[in-house]
Amino acid sequence: MPAAALPVFACDAFSFPLPEGHRFPLAKFRRLREKLIADGVVAGRDVHLPSPVQREQLELAHDADYVQRMLQGQLSAAECRRLGFPWSAALVERALRSAGGTLAAARAALERGVGITLAGGTHHAGVRHGEGFCLFNDSIIAARVLQREGCVRRVVVLDGDVHQGNGTAEIADGDDAIFTFSLHGARNFPLRKHPSDLDIALPDGTEDEAFLHAWRHGVIEALDRSRAEMAIYLAGADPYRGDRLGRLAVSPEGLLQRDRFALAACHQRGIPVVVTMAGGYARNIDETVAIQARTVQEALRYGR
Repeated sequence: MPAAALPVFACDAFSFPLPEGHRFPLAKFRRLREKLIADGVVAGRDVHLPSPVQREQLELAHDADYVQRMLQGQLSAAECRRLGFPWSAALVERALRSAGGTLAAARAALERGVGITLAGGTHHAGVRHGEGFCLFNDSIIAARVLQREGCVRRVVVLDGDVHQGNGTAEIADGDDAIFTFSLHGARNFPLRKHPSDLDIALPDGTEDEAFLHAWRHGVIEALDRSRAEMAIYLAGADPYRGDRLGRLAVSPEGLLQRDRFALAACHQRGIPVVVTMAGGYARNIDETVAIQARTVQEALRYGR
């Protein structure tokens, strides 16, 4: 009998209020799911709503006091500015479901070789703070839940978002079981970058050839040094040349080559890979959606 279709996890059913003109592309997540179904890349029945992560799972990555204040809406005005969102219960529920999608995709990856969530990649959330549209760090939460359960020992984070994964690096600092690699714009957000195990910073305007050369070098070095048993891949669309916040000049084809290399490198080594969408802020939201739809389509090729 043929293998069952690979599950894909989506949490766009959970929305939250934003001020008019806010630059976070909330509609992207629904439109990505709808495009994948309309184009026949996935069937609607194979898109699953993830369960929320639990408080004790959040505390594997975050300080208990921060978790309490985030869940109860006790953030200061300064903390909300750093987060980039006004606090709401709906915002928290969405973040819990997004992290739950990454955890569910990680469990699927262990069984099927690849796990995919249409959200996640919230890599700016640190031990005691949210930042840059990120409440909770889904990559670290998923890694540490599976480590605690004895499913994996060593995890590598391959961060292809244009912004440095400072929160992931901070939380995993000193943790030999989680290796962090970030390829990002040198002059882009965040201003203060917490050192990853491996950082490669690119100048503004970097195009496909230099971008892909750096990515391939970084992925191989990260896989070699980490000796990982699972990879979490942040497939941000924001290195795209049309991204409002990206400052690089990578083409859609260049981003597809980035995806192919990361997925193939993990597959060749027998490493299950979790694919998260991370950022994407193109002036035309449909361009972000198209880039991330191709990421999903490529990732599905490696499922078993």
